[in-house]
Amino acid sequence: MTRVDFYQLKRWSLERALPSLLEKVHSARHRAVLLSGSSARVETLTALLWTYTPDSWLPHGNIADGHPALQPIWLTTVDENPNKADVLILIDGMDSSHKGQYLRCLDLFDGNDPVAVASACRRWQVCKDSGFILFYWQQAEQQGGWRLRKRS
Repeated sequence: MTRVDFYQLKRWSLERALPSLLEKVHSARHRAVLLSGSSARVETLTALLWTYTPDSWLPHGNIADGHPALQPIWLTTVDENPNKADVLILIDGMDSSHKGQYLRCLDLFDGNDPVAVASACRRWQVCKDSGFILFYWQQAEQQGGWRLRKRS
């Protein structure tokens, strides 16, 4: 059964939190699809993943780069899995009808936006009703940390 982890971003922006989560996914030798709400966001995140620290980078690509099967991390606006990923990352309130085909799904949302929180709560309930294994994380006070708030 797919594990779905909801990440409530309260202290940092997505751009600050996402690289460390992707580093963990990549270092565990998983492949990922990141489903975004817009092409502009995909382009912004593509640039970010090359430049977020001077000594790090994450191998990734998008439709403009081509060769999705070769990309360990695929950024897209389409509910697809062209790189045979086992981790799905949802941002911008996106959802996928294919969550059950992944080992794990990370759903990142803006915890300071009431609309985004309400939408995440609805996605949580749908996942719960579908029988997924659920975890709910909030950013902890310490740098880079997460605190488990709820588990079903």
